[in-house]
Amino acid sequence: MEKQKEFSTIWETLGIANDFMFGKVMQDAELCKELLQRILPDLEIDHIEYPEAQKGIRPDVDAKSVRLDVYVRDGKGTVYDIEMQVSDTKELPKRSRYYQSMIDLQMIDRGEYYKNLKPSYIIFICPFDLFDKGRHIYTFRNICEEDNSLSLEDGAVKIFLNAAGKQDDVSSELKAFLDYVAGKESEDDFVQKLADAVKQARKNREWRHEYMTLLMRDQENIEKGMEKGMEKGIRKGIYGAISMCRDLGLSDAEILEKLQEKFSLSYEEAVQYMLDFDAGA
Repeated sequence: MEKQKEFSTIWETLGIANDFMFGKVMQDAELCKELLQRILPDLEIDHIEYPEAQKGIRPDVDAKSVRLDVYVRDGKGTVYDIEMQVSDTKELPKRSRYYQSMIDLQMIDRGEYYKNLKPSYIIFICPFDLFDKGRHIYTFRNICEEDNSLSLEDGAVKIFLNAAGKQDDVSSELKAFLDYVAGKESEDDFVQKLADAVKQARKNREWRHEYMTLLMRDQENIEKGMEKGMEKGIRKGIYGAISMCRDLGLSDAEILEKLQEKFSLSYEEAVQYMLDFDAGA
């Protein structure tokens, strides 16, 4: 009962920076289209087809499955995966590589020509600077190291947006959205639409129940993982718990709290375990 009350309070405070809320709000095709147009102003996006929130992809029983926040196509067949990523899990570049490969597998069937692969964009929206260069946007395409004017032209693009950017490197429209992700208020029309959509989403009883169910399931998985880890050895168990918490998108502060609680660690000990884990110890 106490957990349900806690989760209910969390639901009432969810904003656009939460991946679940973001996925629900982006089910509105017009909002999704406008966001993509702000991120990619040079593209002519006529319309968005079949918005799918939290799309799951699992190619076979042995491969790691992925759950995409927003997975959509435009009228030309170009595919866009938009991910809201609050915590820096130290693996986003390789995660973007895996997502792109999984999406490619969905595009063509056995026997089809590779030329049928449509362009795809993997977009991560982050409140932190993944590359510490102060930019609001980092766009990656495959180019030749020996001749930077030579592009592979494989149609694969990865974009990392940084809501904490300092440079004047994006349009005022995109900056207004990123400021909103960072928790700043804005009079921008699109941001106002998003804010209204978030308020309406919080009133959706079905989504509220779905979110609370996910929270309870994730909490149970963390508990089971920690208990199992303790049986296999404290250090290995702690590292397993950190990894699981990172996968679930918990902040460093939340992870430290759980480590102290479940493994009876001091704050300093918990911090040291996290530092050792990040260093690959």
